[in-house]
Amino acid sequence: MHSGFRAFPAWRAILRTAALAPLVAAGLSAAPFPSAAQVDDRAMVEADRRPGEWMGYGRTYDEQRFSPLDQINAGNVSALGLAWYADLGSTRGLEATPLMVDGVVYTIQPWNITTAFDARTGRKLWQYDPKVPERFGRLACCDIVTRGLAAWKGKIYLATLDGRLIALDAKTGAPVWSTEVFDDGQPFAQVITGAPRVFDGKVLIGNSGAEAAARGYATAYDAETGRKLWRFYLVPGDPAKRGAEPANQAAADAISAPTWRGKWWELGGGGTPWDSIVYDPKLRLVYIGGGNGGPRVWSYRSPGGGDNLFLASIVAVNVDTGAYVWHYQQNPGEEWDYTATQPMILADLKIGGRLRHTLIQAPKNGFFYVLDRATGKLISAKPYAPVNWASGIDMKTGRPIMNPAARYGEKPFLLTPNAAHNWYPMAFSPKTGLAYFPVTENYRILAVDPAFRLEPGEMSQIGTSLGGPANAELARQLEQTGRANVKSYLLAWDPVRQREAWRVPMRGASNGGTLATAGNLVFEGTSSATFAAFDARSGARLWEMPVQQIPIAAPITYAIDGVQYVAINAGYGGGVAHDNLSGPSVRIGDYGRLLVFKLGGTAKLPPLVDVPTTLSPPPDMAYTMGDVKAGEALFAQNCAVCHGDNARGGIKDLRKMSPQTHAEFLDIVLGGKRAKNGMAPFTDKLTPAQAQLVHKYLVARAREDWAEIKREPAP
Repeated sequence: MHSGFRAFPAWRAILRTAALAPLVAAGLSAAPFPSAAQVDDRAMVEADRRPGEWMGYGRTYDEQRFSPLDQINAGNVSALGLAWYADLGSTRGLEATPLMVDGVVYTIQPWNITTAFDARTGRKLWQYDPKVPERFGRLACCDIVTRGLAAWKGKIYLATLDGRLIALDAKTGAPVWSTEVFDDGQPFAQVITGAPRVFDGKVLIGNSGAEAAARGYATAYDAETGRKLWRFYLVPGDPAKRGAEPANQAAADAISAPTWRGKWWELGGGGTPWDSIVYDPKLRLVYIGGGNGGPRVWSYRSPGGGDNLFLASIVAVNVDTGAYVWHYQQNPGEEWDYTATQPMILADLKIGGRLRHTLIQAPKNGFFYVLDRATGKLISAKPYAPVNWASGIDMKTGRPIMNPAARYGEKPFLLTPNAAHNWYPMAFSPKTGLAYFPVTENYRILAVDPAFRLEPGEMSQIGTSLGGPANAELARQLEQTGRANVKSYLLAWDPVRQREAWRVPMRGASNGGTLATAGNLVFEGTSSATFAAFDARSGARLWEMPVQQIPIAAPITYAIDGVQYVAINAGYGGGVAHDNLSGPSVRIGDYGRLLVFKLGGTAKLPPLVDVPTTLSPPPDMAYTMGDVKAGEALFAQNCAVCHGDNARGGIKDLRKMSPQTHAEFLDIVLGGKRAKNGMAPFTDKLTPAQAQLVHKYLVARAREDWAEIKREPAP
């Protein structure tokens, strides 16, 4: 038996005797699994007494994504096999972390379709479809994704792309209540992609949409009734209306408003808290991660400068009132699409000879931050990936030491990182003291678009470009440099010493979220379309299985009837698939799945369906350079947010269109022929003549890159 800390000190004996309940770590007596009706504050605070459950997004309130289960461990993980799988029927990105409560696995997929499965067998128990209108597919910046669910006192909570928060009966899937989140009347397009969090009887959710210049906020609702309790805006509102705002917002705006210039409230501002929200029950603080600016260009959004609080900031608020307590801003005057929305973890670390109660985060900007979670004071910050926008963090002020060139103008600037670590869940093991997360050394070309005009209600309200015709050759050179230097790896990081412990190089830029266990294991899906387990101490790859998809979501582990399982949603998509520097580099299946593994599992996936291995060249089409330039401008305004700058998106890479897609182009773009797949029609934005110009631009791009394209996998 593998040595070390044991959550299940007699697992093999359990299997021999077919015990029905798992044992509990550290000498605690066995505890029965809670029913969904028993998921509450006490159950979450005492989650380690029920280690076989996964009751919240990050398992526990601290969201460490560490499980004390160790039946599957470094000594036997090579025997891991597929126990069961479920076809989810989705062709889009599966980002959701499942839950497992009382023998039921709950998961959610694009369009917010929510399904319950028997955790032992995979039998479908119920499914709920909230019928999200197809038009919202074009308002989501980074695929029609959702990151998860929440459970509380017999209910399962989901937040829909179109802005509804819904409570379902955990046993039947029937709606209990539903409330509208988008009730503030702002004219900017909003969606929701994050997972709700529930604590202290409150359901919290943040909005998404900074790319559309939406004003960001997190809202708390009564978990039993759906009644709104409080809302916290990450961007201040119209100063003339401050007296009409709730007291918690007026106090926050008094801090944030002086850091803005111009009439920012007419421009939205951004700051959407689209992912991480964490809770400390002892301090009774909620930590909210603020998003990027909208419009992106600092001078457009806040002419005259200013730090623009609370963009790219971690903000602590009181759980009862939503009142501001403290903040830490990572990127003052944010204009690089940097955010503090990436996964936050609460960890108690021994630093400088004393125990510190910390909040740790590895956001997009490439620095690993350690904060005192009671005060927001910066304890340390070091780069975990190459960074060119700053040379370091000033520990006296907590502010970055900026590279002046990073304040780009109309001349393109090659930024790194673009997003060294994004939403992909990070795990922390108290056994090893290490944080585990996927890293990509990537790049983005940024330049001010002098022709930008704000259009409320539409996407791509960003204000940047690739540099325009005058800088086309420079942009091309920068893009080649960026593409040639992309690296990706699984990183183990020591947050106390602020240094790398180990790394495992990966093939592509879409490696998934992580899970750490007491079995000295780290699990992760890889861009090679595999699911893998690594030694948490050394990074040695101990097990790997092809799974026919790129699992970008984070795994969970649970135990039932004396058997430990590992589960993960596998489906390629999300923001990385839209990135102009990435795309699937291996053959994958058409549809996503929920995959569940156990020791000795013998289930098999069906073989991949044969698909064409060669691409058809672009069709003959007459066009002028004027047509191409006009089509490029229309593409940038309407299409690039999903299909990538310079038409290099992974969902779908439109340079690789099939002859059928070319033939149906106008029916798809204007007629809604593929609306069910997320391609909503653009009849309100494009005339037939304009849509044809976009088509000509895409044909021109395909011809331009054909030598490169024909070496890549077919979509």
